[in-house]
Amino acid sequence: MPKPSHKDTLLAEGMRVLHEYGFNGASVRDIVQAAGVPHGSFTNHFTSKEAFGLEVIELYFAAARCDIRDTLCNDELKPLFRLGKYIDVHIKLISRNDSRNGCLLGNFVADSNDSEPIRSRINAIFAETERCVAYCLDAAVEAGELRADTNCQQLATFIVSSMQGAFLLAKAQRDPAPVVNLKEVLFSTVLQRAR
Repeated sequence: MPKPSHKDTLLAEGMRVLHEYGFNGASVRDIVQAAGVPHGSFTNHFTSKEAFGLEVIELYFAAARCDIRDTLCNDELKPLFRLGKYIDVHIKLISRNDSRNGCLLGNFVADSNDSEPIRSRINAIFAETERCVAYCLDAAVEAGELRADTNCQQLATFIVSSMQGAFLLAKAQRDPAPVVNLKEVLFSTVLQRAR
């Protein structure tokens, strides 16, 4: 009878550990202890800690893609409402654990910038997220919620960049207020000028 695979447990618990301690701050030992599995289980499933980190990123982004689908890319909702809902999802996420964890992707960038595969994958994820924000903004232009001359790609880059900065501040301050403030300024000032 084959031994049960501990890969899913390692990924789920490992994501929690990496989110809490950072990629460089968490050891393989921390990960296997949190997962409650033997050390050999890690090496059976992952060729390196970097390979493990890449799989954690994919798992994390799979959940984020669901949020994107339900908000930014949900054509059943009014475009700017979608954008607000997307930010609200992140306010809820960033509020967990007294805002100590921040955004896992931003944490990886700050913590493991020596890894070209991790850096490259996170850049691709941010680019995909920007495309989805731009898609939502383009829909807002088509619906007349934003002016026809709105540079949706530039605005999408600004929003994603601003959110990452707000997540970092929320983590530092242990308070979701920077993300809440970002949403308020975005809708009361930035998007008002684009109407």
